[in-house]
Amino acid sequence: MISGVKFRAYPTMEQKVILSQWMGCARLIWNAKCDEDQYFRSFANKFYPFREYFATQDQKYSQFKSKELTPWLFDCPSTILKNSTVNWFNTLKKSIKGTCGRPKRKVKTDKGNIYLTRDLFSFERDPFGKVRLKIGGKKYNIGFLAFKAHSDFKEPNSLYIRKERGQYFVSFCYEDGLDNPVFTPEEHLEHLRGMTAAQLQEIVVGLDRGISIPVHSGDAEFDFSKAQKNHLSKADRYIKRLQRKLARQQKGSNRRAKTKHRIATHHAKKANIRADFAHKTSRSLVDSDKRVFVLEKLNTKQMTRRPVPKKDEDGHFIPNKAKAKAGLNKAILNVGWHQIATFLKYKAARLGKAVLSIPAAYTSQECASCGHIHPDNRKSQERFKCVSCEHIDNADHNAAIVIKSRAIKLILDTGTVLSEDHLISDSGRRGSRKSVKGSALNRIVDEASKEKCAA
Repeated sequence: MISGVKFRAYPTMEQKVILSQWMGCARLIWNAKCDEDQYFRSFANKFYPFREYFATQDQKYSQFKSKELTPWLFDCPSTILKNSTVNWFNTLKKSIKGTCGRPKRKVKTDKGNIYLTRDLFSFERDPFGKVRLKIGGKKYNIGFLAFKAHSDFKEPNSLYIRKERGQYFVSFCYEDGLDNPVFTPEEHLEHLRGMTAAQLQEIVVGLDRGISIPVHSGDAEFDFSKAQKNHLSKADRYIKRLQRKLARQQKGSNRRAKTKHRIATHHAKKANIRADFAHKTSRSLVDSDKRVFVLEKLNTKQMTRRPVPKKDEDGHFIPNKAKAKAGLNKAILNVGWHQIATFLKYKAARLGKAVLSIPAAYTSQECASCGHIHPDNRKSQERFKCVSCEHIDNADHNAAIVIKSRAIKLILDTGTVLSEDHLISDSGRRGSRKSVKGSALNRIVDEASKEKCAA
């Protein structure tokens, strides 16, 4: 199996200067290829068919090297320039297939990266047995790059050196040699269909993702620790204060650049906290006795869109609750739903476990006891009370049970198909089923949770 690692690097001042120059050269070649592509594309729109236009695109970069115009490119290893054009060309081919967007120009910022292959780096051990990374070949040799390896690894065929906020990182992928079988979602679904409903109840767990409680599995809640919440709120306060300071500073000044660097540092702290929470949560889930994890298919991009401006009859703008929506969007993005799902998928695959998803429609409004769906079932964020059977429960716990029940029903349904790990029933109109009503599978009714009306 393929594993990826990211280590913090500590280059010297001389190495920082050289690496920054190499990153600038790689960015120049990338931008030159983007400009060249724009020129050919504009010309081809008038005179050439599409196939002939694509034939003009290649991985050459020698036309951009000039002793008069770009003499600094001769001080950069040709392998770095070639790798930049190769990455650009691969991105262009993917964009034509529709898997990504067209390559865009890179703006000069405090970020940068270079892609190195085996002819420009090697791992060696010092006299004390510590692994060192040697950068450069016979002509361009910058010495050993110090880095902190927090885990064991095998030598890769290529690696990236990245710069962010003045910090340097070394990242690469390698074949770890593990023989764990990797099953496709279709193979998981075929295996699960051979089980009974009682067996699926033991191995399937529904995961409800929210804002107040990021993840609820029905049996346990996963939330940020008190210290993490304090650090997040503290970083928000610093960012707010520094943004006000940034607005008063002159553009292009050194002090404004320092303020931007401080803002980026606090944003990085928040990102590290979210990543730490996502890693710990996904690890706790995959180490449990459950073998199938079911998530809601959430369209986070659509959920966090800005509200459309509203106008009255006279054409004047009227309030559209944009401020409240901005706060909700920030709360949604601060939890990291997609990151949790991503980490859960690759960790579950290593253990031979499955991660599936179901349609998210009405999972928070459906009763886990009787299956009745109504908006009044959940009048508050925490409390769930069914208007039909008076079943009372925590809203997130109820949603986790609903997700689990829907998943089991879809797994046992012979008409269920998979679309990007998404369970969809092809029965009914347009080949999908929005919700499961009435005959909910294996509902557990807690009589003690029913509240009798005094009247």
